[in-house]
Amino acid sequence: MLRPTPRGTFLDVKATPKASRDEIKGWREGALLVRVTVAPENGKANDAIVALLAKSARVPKSAFELVSGETNRNKSFRLASHVEAVQVWLEGLKKE
Repeated sequence: MLRPTPRGTFLDVKATPKASRDEIKGWREGALLVRVTVAPENGKANDAIVALLAKSARVPKSAFELVSGETNRNKSFRLASHVEAVQVWLEGLKKE
């Protein structure tokens, strides 16, 4: 889920680039599993992850700021805005 800290609210993501389709697969060890079809070249996969998260949560892409894991599958995003909307969306994912 979301991790509130004094520096902001964070979402941990386990990414799989070059997947067969763009999708959010659920949770593993506290991280959201995200698959994107884009190859991890020049940050394109990171951009695709942000776009998928924003579309799924129905918030602007600017709500997600990548703070760690630029070249790693384990990523951390700080929520710059729309924290409540993302929280509601994530709670809905846990129920599925």
